[in-house]
Amino acid sequence: MTTVTIGVSGIAETRARLEAAFRGEPQGASISFPSVELLWTILTPQRWTLVRHLVGAGPLRLSDLAGLSDRTIDEVEADVAALVKAGLVDRLPGGGICVPFDAVHVDFTLGRAA
Repeated sequence: MTTVTIGVSGIAETRARLEAAFRGEPQGASISFPSVELLWTILTPQRWTLVRHLVGAGPLRLSDLAGLSDRTIDEVEADVAALVKAGLVDRLPGGGICVPFDAVHVDFTLGRAA
């Protein structure tokens, strides 16, 4: 099972993961954002709905996603474009859209505000 972990990490943590990967240490699939605010700006509730429909479902078309989420194809298209750019969704030849992971895990810790 391939799980992608979505989280928040600074440059130092990202650099450490990259260096470990270059040393041949497995890192697993991850998508990192520099702040919680940016994570929630990109991964809106409407986009999470699309991800929920796609995880484990195999490829779906824009029209399928629009029907499942009760939204227009244009609205879904804009959100799919953002999810593709974030690395969470793939477009397949022939027009299918999928999440290339079996599961999605979100992981971040909030600490005391500075």
